[in-house]
Order: sequence, then C-alpha cells, then structure tokens
Amino acid sequence: MAVHPRAGQPADPSDLVDVARLVTAFYAEHPDPTAPEQRVSFGTSGHRGSSLTRSFNEDHILAISQSICDWRSAQRLDGPLFLVRDTHALSEPAFASALEVFAGNDVDVVVDARHGHTPTPALSRAVLSHNAGRTSGVSDGVVVTPSHNPPTDGGFKYNPPHGGPAESAVTSWIAKRANELLVGELKGVRRVGHNRAKAATHAYDFVDAYVRELPSAVDLDAIRASGIVLGVDPLGGASVAYWNEIADRYGIDLTVQQHVDPTFRFMTLDWDGKIRMDCSSRYAMASLIDRRADFQIAVGNDADADRHGVVTRETGLLEANHYLAASIHYLFGHRPDWSSGAAVGKTLVSSRLIDRVAEHLDRGLVEVPVGFKWFVPGLLDGSIAFGGEESAGASFLRYDGGVWTTDKDGILMGLLAAEISARTGASPDELYRRLADRFGDPSYARIESPATREEKARLSALSPDAVRAKDLGGEPITALLTTAPGNNAPIGGLKVETESGWFAARPSGTEDVYKIYAESFQGPEHLTRIQDEAVQVVSAALRSGD
Repeated sequence: MAVHPRAGQPADPSDLVDVARLVTAFYAEHPDPTAPEQRVSFGTSGHRGSSLTRSFNEDHILAISQSICDWRSAQRLDGPLFLVRDTHALSEPAFASALEVFAGNDVDVVVDARHGHTPTPALSRAVLSHNAGRTSGVSDGVVVTPSHNPPTDGGFKYNPPHGGPAESAVTSWIAKRANELLVGELKGVRRVGHNRAKAATHAYDFVDAYVRELPSAVDLDAIRASGIVLGVDPLGGASVAYWNEIADRYGIDLTVQQHVDPTFRFMTLDWDGKIRMDCSSRYAMASLIDRRADFQIAVGNDADADRHGVVTRETGLLEANHYLAASIHYLFGHRPDWSSGAAVGKTLVSSRLIDRVAEHLDRGLVEVPVGFKWFVPGLLDGSIAFGGEESAGASFLRYDGGVWTTDKDGILMGLLAAEISARTGASPDELYRRLADRFGDPSYARIESPATREEKARLSALSPDAVRAKDLGGEPITALLTTAPGNNAPIGGLKVETESGWFAARPSGTEDVYKIYAESFQGPEHLTRIQDEAVQVVSAALRSGD
C-alpha cells in the first residue's frame, strides 16, 4: 500500500469535511435500494456509510431502527433500549431519527443523562448491568458510530441483550427487513415527532456507571500509588469525558487532550491521506507519538473508544499484536481468581506469538474468525478470560472472573498499560521484548490486492481443495483453513499455514479489494516472500473457479 506524502502531517482546511453539506445530504439524499452499495449492509461492526454517497442517510436509519423494533417484537424483548452516539457529525442526526422511530414503536429508550457522547464499552456495560440476574424485561442497545472511520461517515450498530456485537444471523435478519422497508418507501416505519420522542426517554448516567465499576477490572490504586504520568488522546471521540472522570475520581496523574470537533481538524492524516481516527495507526497517532517524552505511558482511542493505541517513550506506538501478547502474559499472571480453565481468545489474523504465549501459560487457545462477536459467549460464561483482535480491540474479565464487557474496550486496555507499568516497573513494550526473546520476534503486515465483487464472493466461499500450492515461503504447507479452529465457523476466506509463517486472505466488506494478513518468524525478507506468494496462491485459487 502506497503511503500518502502527507501521511502523519496535520490536516489543513482542504482536508476537512463540510459538516453542513454532510448533514443536509443526510436528510435530502435518498438511497436507491436497487444499488448494492446503497442498501443496508452490516459488516463486522454494523452498517456504515456516508450521506454523500447515499449509503448512510435518514432513510437507512429509519429502516434499520424499524427493523430492530420488529426484531425485538419477534424475540419478545420488552425491556429498555439504551441509545447512545459518538462524536461524528452524522451521529447526532442519526441518533435523533432513530429515537423517533423507537418511540413510535413504544420502545422504552434510555439516553445519556449528561447529554454527551458514549463509548461502545460503556453501552456494553450498561446492557450487562441491567440484565444481570433478569429473566424478563431484558435490555439491548444501539451505538450510533462508524468507529474509527473518516469524518464523512456514519455508523449504526446493534448490541443484543448479551451486550456485545450482534451475531450474523441477527444482523442478516435486520438488514433484510430494513432493505424491504427501503424498497417499500418506508411505508412500514412507525415514527413520532422529536419532542414527543424526547419526552418519552429515560436518563442513565453512563459515565458514572462505567467509571464507578472500573476497579473491579483494573488496578487503579496501583496506578495512583505509582505516580505514573499518563497522557490520553481520545482523538476527538466519545471517551473524553470518561478519561476526565477517571482522573478526577481516582486521583491519577492524567492529561487528556480535550478537542472535540466533528471535522476532526486536530488530527494528523492517516496512511492514505485521509482523516481517520485509527489509534492503531502511527500516522493518525503522530501528534501523541511526538509528545511521548512527556508521559511514561500514553494512550489513544478511536471515536467510540472500542480500540486502543499504547505509546511508550522507548518505542512510540506499540504494534497491536505486541501489546496483545504482553497483556495476555501479564494478566494471566496477575489475576489469581480467574478460572484455571479460562482460555485466551484471538482472531485468526492475530499473531501466532499469542499461541506460543498461551501454550507457555498452559492456557487453551480459542481462534475465531474476524469479529469480536465470536468472543461474546466465552466472555459471558468466563470460559474466555481475554479476547483480542489484531486491529487493536480487546477486553478481559473482572478480577473475580465475571464479565466486564462483551464488546471491545479501549479505555480498559489503556488503563491496563498503566497497571502493567505500575505493578511491574516495566513498560508493555519491555514485556513484549522479553516475550520476543523467548518465543521469537515475528514480522507481521497487512496488504491489499484488487478484486472484483465476483472475486470477493468466490474468495469468501473457497474450499481448501482450490489451493494447489504445496509450499509457502520455502516451507511445506501444514494447514489450509476456511473455518476457524476455535469454533469451526467460516472465516470468509482462506488461511494457509507453515511451520514458521502463515497468511490469511479475506475480502473487504466495503472496497473492491481483498486483504492479506501475513506473518513470519524468519524475518522481514521471509515475510515479503510469503506476501508475494500469497497473492499468487489466492489468484490461482480464484481462477480455478472459472
């Protein structure tokens, strides 16, 4: 992937979205339900799009919201629905339109008592807290967020009563019904006026509820006692108020970047020259990385705070896989009340170093397809103590082995970095270096390759028999996977393994490309060889279906 010449540099006025135009298009433009790119489509984290491309307009929100109401009726869910939003420009109008539909369907809607923005993990905590011990009147929730996507985008994510991302069967049902409503020109949508909808809501203090419970999952006393100096950049997202509350309530030396602006004008440009609130990108995180000497640990979050980025003085931004491995090794040595049978959860595109750490810890490994939804059952029943994705999303159990969140929690993972430093005297990066010295220091990267819509569909349905290659990177192929070892679920692509390396290929849900994730324990040159051969292997497999 070619890096834009201005990547990592501050945004200038020409990079900023016209918020008025964006919001006007949300109401004025209408999608063509016969155009695939303008229909409702749920990826791994909800429906996303832009009003400027007619892929995220009020029609979509009205249809999705009504579909969720229909789903709730079909499932006999009659408890409250928590409705929250992040700081993207389209989140506010989408929130308002959704509220009108939920109220029009007599749903008991709960909104933020502080009229602010709410991170995804706080929504997950609220749903889980409400439903604890209940057999009736259970709640669910909606987060209006496109997560780390650019300022032009909007997003809409449904979390069922388990508090985590909805399963594919649920999102498929919701999307199908929503598209039927779009085709029918929204004739089945029930909606009331905004003032009436607002008057019917109930208030919930998401900030207090989340921050109050944090000591059950992370050692804030140790962080405070250590005097560690922390810096946090929420990248203009929903976690600003949460970090401020954490600093005030627990007396932690914590400096928070306070900027919130729907243009995200304070951002540095990502690798492709776009503004993107991706806290796992060294380009998007350049401002915080430049200030790393001011802090012992610095943390970034994306717009809905379900992702984390950890910055140390020594290294700058830690690679997501490095921090996952260090976190796993630390947590299983410092949570004595976790069940001895609780496993490590990882997505199959995460580093194999995690496998080696889990084996060393004598812990089971649950390897699942891409998407945090696959960790939800294990986090709920305690059979998975830690679930993490290579895209810098993770969560873990409380001290007592109970569930904390069933969605990714970037705030928790940021505080864990401080706990690690406070309790061990070493940064997470130092812990990673020790692991790498012991288990190997892999080279890891992700690339993209062009693919038509037909090729992407073929890749999603590949059989291992379609791969004719016997070797990869000079080593015999030891496994060809189209289902995940941890739960036998389809991975929507292909993973090819050897003794010291692997690659996985899966189609993008939003672009005409497929992504190749690859790793080598033999170094960067071997990684490049794996990547080059991976493109050949996948291309040959796709041609075999012609």
